[in-house]
Amino acid sequence: MATYNKRGFKSPKPKEVEDIEENVDIDAKDSTTAGVFNKLDEGASKTEEWVVKNQKYIFGIVGAIALVTIGYLMYQKFIVEPKETDAAEEMFTAQQNFQKAIDGTTGQDSLFNAALNGVDGKYGFIKIADEYSGTDAGNLANFYAGVSYLNLGKNTEAIASLDKFKSDDLILSTQAVGLIGDAFAQKNQLKEALEYYIKAAEMNVNEMTTPIFLLKAGQTALTLGQKAEALKYFTEIKEKYETAPEARNIDGLIGMAQ
Repeated sequence: MATYNKRGFKSPKPKEVEDIEENVDIDAKDSTTAGVFNKLDEGASKTEEWVVKNQKYIFGIVGAIALVTIGYLMYQKFIVEPKETDAAEEMFTAQQNFQKAIDGTTGQDSLFNAALNGVDGKYGFIKIADEYSGTDAGNLANFYAGVSYLNLGKNTEAIASLDKFKSDDLILSTQAVGLIGDAFAQKNQLKEALEYYIKAAEMNVNEMTTPIFLLKAGQTALTLGQKAEALKYFTEIKEKYETAPEARNIDGLIGMAQ
């Protein structure tokens, strides 16, 4: 049987078939890539349109952020820093009178009053805390004022001043809480005093302040007739702080609480 080819048709050789397939693949890839870039171009165009349309809003946000940042820096530079310097200068005389009162044996009340109310045209702790609130010196003045009031027997005022004092200093912040306990104890409000002594003992565990406030908590609990609680605090001193001054007579206190 005879075979024949249609006129004008020539069977491709294997190599020519491969070339055609490769051309088809390349065309398909080019078409896909072009589509991806077209979509990216469309997305970019839409983004540009949105930016143009909302540029006032965008610039407004950026401007507001810049304004807040600049305002904060200027506030720190031209208001806070000068206030800190002025407050520290005012504190000098008040601190001197306070230290003289702490170290002295006579005239303490007048010195504490001078520290609180000021002397020789210089502010005392009360005025410093008020006029320079928001500064480190103003905050510290609350602590000094609280201790001064406490030594003058003005316990309500002492509580108010010490309660305003906030500090990252673990020792000072603990002492402030414990001193509020002392003020309540002097007011014969023993339940409140015990609450603050326990808080002071637990808020910053260390070798210096913790045994002091554990002892005060134990003694206050004992006075309130809470022997089990008192025993717990006294035992903790004996077991954990045996070298502390508060541990010297602890066995006798433990005996009273049993």
